[in-house]
Amino acid sequence: MRWMGLFEKRIEKQIASYQHELIETHYREVDNMYRQIRGWRHDYRNHIQTMKAYAAAEDWDAIRRYLDLLDEDLTTVDTVVKTGNPMTDAILNSKISLAKAKGIEVVADAHIPVRLKSSEIDLCCIIGNLFDNAIEASEKLPEGERRIRVYMDMRNTQLYISFTNFTAGKKLKKEGKRFRSTKGEGHGFGLVRIDAIVERLDGYISRNSEDGAFTTEILLPQV
Repeated sequence: MRWMGLFEKRIEKQIASYQHELIETHYREVDNMYRQIRGWRHDYRNHIQTMKAYAAAEDWDAIRRYLDLLDEDLTTVDTVVKTGNPMTDAILNSKISLAKAKGIEVVADAHIPVRLKSSEIDLCCIIGNLFDNAIEASEKLPEGERRIRVYMDMRNTQLYISFTNFTAGKKLKKEGKRFRSTKGEGHGFGLVRIDAIVERLDGYISRNSEDGAFTTEILLPQV
């Protein structure tokens, strides 16, 4: 029917628009992180000169205070995950930094070969959507209970991606092939986009909601 075709085209345009905005957001986050790193490196010589001046004056308390400030500043831009894939490192670390700012503990164990069959844009979309969903779900919990676990590695010829976020103890309800979203339109488009990418790459996706945790697992062939 014609109206069905128009409806599908409208949905496709909405998804494309949402995904375009999402990718731009991811790149802004990555760019901001690297701007911070470049800025800190640029100031490195000034930091050294300042500490030399304190040392010459034998003001050891001032040096200790200054080192504490530098340690705190560096922590905000430190690259905490090194997967072996630059784009994945950038996305993961920018999202981990965002999660920490919201009081969310992130445990990440990720190892990826530099060359993948999957495009970096596809990987960016998958990881970015998964992380955004996990962060928003975690924000509903009290601080101290907010945790996200990320695991990525090769399983033979497939890239394995696993995201787990802890929930408020309620098991999510499933509607069709997907779990019911408690968020707005953007969340639904994100899930649709992930599914579309996995399907296009002949991959596999599984979502599981158990009491207290929600896990998404993805396998992407790399040969």
